[in-house]
Amino acid sequence: MESTWSLLMDGFGLALQPSLIGYAFVGCFLGTVVGVLPGVGSAGALSMMLPIIFALDPVGGVIMLAATYTGVMYGGSTASILLRVPGDTSAVVACLDGHEMAKQGRAGPALCIAAIGSYIAGTIAVVGLMLLAPPLAELALQFSAPEYLMLYIFGLTAVSALAGDSLLKALMAMTLGLLIATVGEDIMVGVRRYTFGHEALWDGVQFLALTLGLFAVSEVLIHAKRLREDRLANVIKHRIYIKLKEFIESIGAIFRGGFIGFFIGVLPGAGAGIASFVSYSLERQVSKTPEKFGTGVIQGVAGPESANNAASAGAFVPMLALGVPGSSTTAVMLGAFLIMEIDAGPLLFAERPDIVWSLIAALYVGNVVLLILNLPLIGIFVQILYLPMRMLLPLIIVLSVTGVYLSDGLIWSISFLCLFGIIGYYMRIYGFPLAPVILGKVLGAKMELSFRQSMILTQGDLWLLLNRPFVVAFLILSIISLFLPYILSVTTGGKKPILESDD
Repeated sequence: MESTWSLLMDGFGLALQPSLIGYAFVGCFLGTVVGVLPGVGSAGALSMMLPIIFALDPVGGVIMLAATYTGVMYGGSTASILLRVPGDTSAVVACLDGHEMAKQGRAGPALCIAAIGSYIAGTIAVVGLMLLAPPLAELALQFSAPEYLMLYIFGLTAVSALAGDSLLKALMAMTLGLLIATVGEDIMVGVRRYTFGHEALWDGVQFLALTLGLFAVSEVLIHAKRLREDRLANVIKHRIYIKLKEFIESIGAIFRGGFIGFFIGVLPGAGAGIASFVSYSLERQVSKTPEKFGTGVIQGVAGPESANNAASAGAFVPMLALGVPGSSTTAVMLGAFLIMEIDAGPLLFAERPDIVWSLIAALYVGNVVLLILNLPLIGIFVQILYLPMRMLLPLIIVLSVTGVYLSDGLIWSISFLCLFGIIGYYMRIYGFPLAPVILGKVLGAKMELSFRQSMILTQGDLWLLLNRPFVVAFLILSIISLFLPYILSVTTGGKKPILESDD
């Protein structure tokens, strides 16, 4: 322990040099700005930083990459909360309660708790990264296809937290997402499915077109309808900062999200998106008023935002300890390490402790810088909501179209953006929740691959999967996660949760 503490202090000694703190500020600022833009994402942001960091020394380059990473994760939640424009998977859950808070004049508290939660959860993850990297990396290696299959099923049971006033509608929405995930080239044998001869569908339906269509474009259509009917709400005066009571109410959600996010982040391929959905499901289940989730509950922002930040840091565990990237973002960072002649893996801790511990210190410093940098800017961000709706709606459309086009350069994807915008509009009109569609799309391909690999492993015998303890554990958690909210609702006489409320 003493040696670990000494190495960490050496890492802080490097990371706290004035020039390197400057790199951290620049990285956090650029990451926040890029994170607001849909279609770029954390992997894209780090890719954009590569030409800059190659001109720096290895320690400086690592610190700037880490700071950019933390900035992007916070920037994505800003657009989700203010405009209902999620830039990637991890920002989708922030739309649910965060945007509702913004519509109620509480955009400031939502942005504050996202920043504070990210800082606290980031600290939890850094401590976990410092103390638990080798043993957790060994645990992650024990996960194979059957364990990942049940993990993804556990993620799908989060649909119960997104069920609105009807679990049936939520399951139908999730099934739509799973069906969309089957479009494109078969991941096992290479056969093209449901492409109808269109080359643009060979790689499947673009995730960003689906997400922005369902959330952003449908939001524009809803407000355009109200604008035409001349029944738009009056401009609300927004509170900028969070109250002490709101912060105290969020503490439990932040810590739960931090621990859940870090554990899920350690698993290669799981990702921050799954962590945020699982955290949201847990918060709704432990809440005394689960029916209020989706109507602007601050815990619905604090938990998922903490989880996605902690998962991002957790993804560094397999990368540093094993040389295995835990996400697309850490894959980009691993590539940057290789170009800087840094070999990630078990020997990295012994051969380049300056890199490892300066990275760990930089993740913490980046969270502090992010807090210092963004809390004063919340008042500026909130000013976006004071724009007249006739200006704000075209701005959302421009951001959505630009993000979708920049992500793959295909005009065809813009057509999908419009199509899913119309589908999302009618889903909201008829009370179907949108988030389960995204959940189905995100987990569909991964779940299919894990299922088929599991069947090869067990020669088609599903019962053999129950011989694996992690599979049984995730199966039990899945059953509890799916049915517990409704058992509690019946036993306590509570109302079922209402997620979408557009009337």
